[in-house]
Amino acid sequence: MRVTHIFFLLFIVSVFYILAIGNAGCAQIGMPTGGTKDSIPPRLVSVSPKLNSTLVTGNKITLTFNEYVDLKEAQTNILISPFPKKSPAFDFKLKTVTVKLKDSLLPNTTYSINFGNAIVDNNEGNPLKDFTFVFSTGDQIDSLTFAGKVLLAETGKADSTFIAMLYRHVDDSAVQKNKPDYMTRLNGDGSFVFVNLPAGNFKVYALKDGDGGKTYNSKKELFAFSDTTVRLSKQMEPVILYASAIEKESRTGTTTKPVLNKKLMFTLPPGTQAQDLLNPFELSFNNALKKFDPAKFILRDTNYNPIASTICTIDSSRTKIKLTVKWQEATDYRLIIDTTAVSDSADHQLIKTDTIRIITKQQSDYGNVVLRFSNLDLTKHPVLQFVQGEDIKKSYPLKALEWSDKFVPPGEYEIRILFDDNNNGKWDPGNYGQKLQPEKAITLSQKLGVRADWDNERDIKL
Repeated sequence: MRVTHIFFLLFIVSVFYILAIGNAGCAQIGMPTGGTKDSIPPRLVSVSPKLNSTLVTGNKITLTFNEYVDLKEAQTNILISPFPKKSPAFDFKLKTVTVKLKDSLLPNTTYSINFGNAIVDNNEGNPLKDFTFVFSTGDQIDSLTFAGKVLLAETGKADSTFIAMLYRHVDDSAVQKNKPDYMTRLNGDGSFVFVNLPAGNFKVYALKDGDGGKTYNSKKELFAFSDTTVRLSKQMEPVILYASAIEKESRTGTTTKPVLNKKLMFTLPPGTQAQDLLNPFELSFNNALKKFDPAKFILRDTNYNPIASTICTIDSSRTKIKLTVKWQEATDYRLIIDTTAVSDSADHQLIKTDTIRIITKQQSDYGNVVLRFSNLDLTKHPVLQFVQGEDIKKSYPLKALEWSDKFVPPGEYEIRILFDDNNNGKWDPGNYGQKLQPEKAITLSQKLGVRADWDNERDIKL
């Protein structure tokens, strides 16, 4: 072979080698793509004793699944009925879950173990939802059911964080001293169903269990009770329980001793140039006031003539002063505050006499609302409430099936109807010790949007 041919071949090989390296450098290096994400919960393969077994004597239950499993928050997720006096032991290993009951099994009793969402697969955490294992120490499985619903009495809304409880003993104090015989969770709409119950008489309750004790032991716990003892039978109407707390939980955190500021000052509310016609004018002070002289808060018109029937008051914290007057719409006012009108615990006074300009709103700043009711029992003293968040913005006793107001502030409101049994204008909670049910309310499913300078009308069928 000639030398020139050899050089030519070497040149060709070099070109292909360079191209190969270049292509390799441009290649994308990545992880191999996987398949579809696993969303299938574990599948039960076998269980000992068998599901719905009778004449069971042992206290150990073993469940085997088709894949490795895990137990999540077993002590809170898993419910056993009848409720055990001693906490059972839960364990898992590889594909197996075991439950050991530490109580002696009651004779001729049907047991159910609801695992909630405790059993999950080990890879993706897919739960086996609400799997219930049932067995009996007698020769048959109890088959009675009992259903109901729990609503918050003050709002008529559901709260799925309650537990429903059944007690065999008719002693009224049992719910305060003993754990329930049967217990079940609520669904999202507040409904509950007890299954595999025996015949007999039961007391029924619902509890928002704040301390996990499974007993009603605090006036701040939301609690509901039925007025009558329930006798279980095959044909039973669901019950509705209305929950309330005798004392409300504080909405504020722990209080700290306020710091005394070196200068006494006040802040104006937002919108002093658009004072609400329906509410007082309010001033907030940075220190609690020791001295307060209402005569030195003088409201005048633009000609500096005093406005009659002006009432000036201080709140319980002694940091807010309210000026109440029958405001005229689209009117200019002047509030004059003397330096000696207030002082704090260190005898600090205002630096100077202040004059605050206040301009009120006019009717066109509000919405005209007309509500027409049907199926509303006026003998139950219904009260119409406009609600935003947790605050009742306005409250009006209903004396007729049509209600209207031309001065409703614009905004979106929940509409609530309170049935004010004692006709005192506010909602009152129940009291289990006095066997007094709470007053009940209904919150309409559709909110009401109020627009300024607009006729807002709605027909409401309860």
